[in-house]
Amino acid sequence: MPDTTGSRFSGLTPLLAPRSVAVLGASSDPTRISGRPIAYMKSQDFKGALYPINPNRAEVQGLKAYPSIAELPEVPDVAIVAVPAEVAAPAVVEMAKKGVKAVVMFTAGFAEMDEAGEAAQHKMVAEARQYGMRILGPNCLGVFDARRAYYATFSSSFDSGWPVLGRIGIASQSGAYGTHLYTLARNRRIGASLCVMTGNEGDVTVGECIGWLAENPEVDVIAVYAEGIREAPGMIAALEAARAAKKPIVLQKVGRSELGSKAAKSHTASIAGDDAVTEAVMREFGVFRARNSEEMLDIAHTATRKIYPVRNTLGVITVSGGAGVLISDVAESVGLAMPEMPVEAQKKLRELVPFCAPRNPVDATAQVSNDVTLVKTFTESMVKDGGYSSVLGFFSMSASSRRWPAMREQLNMVKDAYPDRLYTLSVIVPPEGRDQLEADGWVVHEDPTRAVVAIDAMGRFGAAFAAPPPAPAPAVPAVTLPSATPTEAEAKTLLGAAGIASAPEAACATAEEAVAAAKRFGFPVVMKILSPDILHKSEIGGVLLDVADEAAVRGGHALLLQRAKAAAPKARIEGVLVAKQLKGGVECILGIHRDPVFGPVAMFGLGGIFVEVLKDVVFRRCPFGADVAEEMIRSIKGAPLLLGARGRKPADVKALAEMLARLSAFAVAAGPRLASIDLNPVFAMPAGEGAFAVDAVIEVDPPQA
Repeated sequence: MPDTTGSRFSGLTPLLAPRSVAVLGASSDPTRISGRPIAYMKSQDFKGALYPINPNRAEVQGLKAYPSIAELPEVPDVAIVAVPAEVAAPAVVEMAKKGVKAVVMFTAGFAEMDEAGEAAQHKMVAEARQYGMRILGPNCLGVFDARRAYYATFSSSFDSGWPVLGRIGIASQSGAYGTHLYTLARNRRIGASLCVMTGNEGDVTVGECIGWLAENPEVDVIAVYAEGIREAPGMIAALEAARAAKKPIVLQKVGRSELGSKAAKSHTASIAGDDAVTEAVMREFGVFRARNSEEMLDIAHTATRKIYPVRNTLGVITVSGGAGVLISDVAESVGLAMPEMPVEAQKKLRELVPFCAPRNPVDATAQVSNDVTLVKTFTESMVKDGGYSSVLGFFSMSASSRRWPAMREQLNMVKDAYPDRLYTLSVIVPPEGRDQLEADGWVVHEDPTRAVVAIDAMGRFGAAFAAPPPAPAPAVPAVTLPSATPTEAEAKTLLGAAGIASAPEAACATAEEAVAAAKRFGFPVVMKILSPDILHKSEIGGVLLDVADEAAVRGGHALLLQRAKAAAPKARIEGVLVAKQLKGGVECILGIHRDPVFGPVAMFGLGGIFVEVLKDVVFRRCPFGADVAEEMIRSIKGAPLLLGARGRKPADVKALAEMLARLSAFAVAAGPRLASIDLNPVFAMPAGEGAFAVDAVIEVDPPQA
């Protein structure tokens, strides 16, 4: 049993690595749902105690059967429940009272069905937790760990073969897709020994399972299939544990589309949340989000080498110029650097093979078939002279030639001399040939483009593992939200207390006050209708720009009041807001959205078409410091407009980052009643001149009774 004593997720050990297993509703038929776990564990020689529970039989599949949990000779670590829902719920609570610490619940008919099923599930879980019991499921396909011959599952995937032992752990919300992933891995001879499938997640979540895998010394790489994140604290703690242990996580998260999101909710009764938020949280912790199962397994398998370059560079040796171009295209598309070989090294290689192409990719040509020592010479030059952290060799069908054993020997000489690099091969070999190369220490991918994606992922893991801890979020005063959504002026006052600057402005009840304010600020000014009931002022013509003189201010004041009365006759009108009109800045948008799972999430982007049409925005879980805020700002596609593109004067990115960080801290300090914040536009002025919110909308939920 893995030693996770005292760890954050050790409470799952009786569930995921038990010493004794009971099966409630055990069947003598090894093909039935309640018979398969016993058949599997018997055939694979489970070393722990196995207790079938069936009041109608004296023995089940050659094992002594017991009429009830009370009749067992000991309290088992875990019980598998495979009886109807109306029987299952009271049985689970009874077992909890007897001291059973965990249940794997195959039984369906709970939250995935209807509201009544959800209520029954909640009641059962709440009662079980009073006694310290953890429940996997209900409506789950269970868990297996081939290292222990522990098979608390009824998956039929084992009818076609058993897992390849290895150090990849799979956590999946979907049972069918979890075993699909395992079967794909097995068929590719990839070692995924452990798979846990969470089903409805009435209790145990996929996040907690990730955390347990992160703390398990027998697991090096974690592959995850998720349809929706149900519970944030456990997930965040799990991601932190995995990063601290330098265990890469490869995630296949579905529900990106609106249609897919709805399907995920109905399938698992989980909260899908906003996919963009999930993406941001995963990026924060260095999780690689795979586009499909093939990519997930490519990356997970490559990661088992445990070589994660912090500054990843790719050197390619090939016998095909065309393959070199293809590899280069993919590397550029994913952002994987392929620096040229040093000039002197290129010269030496050309002296050996005048018609080679030694820049990188290094095309050694088919000449290596005539002189296999060239394989070592070219590859070693790449590693030694080029200094690449990752090496990809494209040898295609060469691996089927009679010269391949000698070429393999030459390659291994380089690999053994420089063991700190990541070595991959793109070759076509039979399974036994692949096994030999893998045993040598190579990662084998038939498709070189898939190899490039996997190599790039290793560098991303390395950068995440090596990243210094982020700076703390700025301190802001305590925030007391009003009972209702504030006006723009009130919103800016609240934000100003947190150090979030806005353009100089004044709330004016009369035209005379508006004129006085405009004189103080200097013309031109901006005028806006001031009402807590009109949040989107521009939609009703409630914003006037370039108001240039006193007469224009008086006329503007009357016009705004007239437009507000016509568009929203019942709205509360508190006057007009007069503000200094800023010139020369870059328009940005800063916002806060309260995600139902992860809480307040900050957004940053450029204003105008960039957010409305191109959706060039970035998200981050709150709170964070100015260093993270600046990373966000620099990460968007439109960042060059802030950094001085085409002769522009750079914007005050430091001030903009400080504002974004303070906004993130304000969102947390405001508490759960804060629904959203929209600062649009924010003017990032030229460097050294600050950043100012020109418009501010804060939406709040009413106080709870």
